[in-house]
Amino acid sequence: MYEQIKLDYAFDALEPYIDALTVETHYGKHHVNYTNTLNTLAEKAGVTDKDIVSLLSSLDSIADETLRKGIRNNGGGCYNHNLYFGTLSPNGGGEPQGKLADKIAATFGSFDEFKEKISNAAATQFGSGWAWLSANKAGDLKITATSNQDNPLMDGSGYTPIMAIDVWEHAYYLKYKNLRAEYIKQIFNVIDWNKVAANYEACL
Repeated sequence: MYEQIKLDYAFDALEPYIDALTVETHYGKHHVNYTNTLNTLAEKAGVTDKDIVSLLSSLDSIADETLRKGIRNNGGGCYNHNLYFGTLSPNGGGEPQGKLADKIAATFGSFDEFKEKISNAAATQFGSGWAWLSANKAGDLKITATSNQDNPLMDGSGYTPIMAIDVWEHAYYLKYKNLRAEYIKQIFNVIDWNKVAANYEACL
């Protein structure tokens, strides 16, 4: 059974950057629905023995097109939100340290240049979707963006997401209305770089 991450912070803990009603609605309704629907579809498809990473990395093995599409959307929704909520924290902000910080500087030039690049990927993603920082087993980093609930696991490139910026309107509209760029700017105040760094180490 695929599970929704348990938040280690209260709904209002990310204020003033992400408001309590957004977290409650986003986590308590959207994310719950993705997770529940995934479990229903995975059972029908007979793939509940696969962990979520393996499942999303082998979608082509699901013969039924309707089930495959549903698992892509809802499996992505479950996984993507687990990563997103799992790397937010009221004690977030600042900059990464150690190996991840060094790799970001080596890959993108500086942390500020990295922020500019991933913010641009998030801001220019047309419609609903995500911006990602991903890593491969060699420790290489890459910034990408995907539509809907797609993620880098699905493209077979060998990259695993370690950080996500959700740019579906339900992630920011209650507070920021149509000002997506302002939401993107403020989310860096609640990104927990220790958790992102741990995700990076797990890829190696």
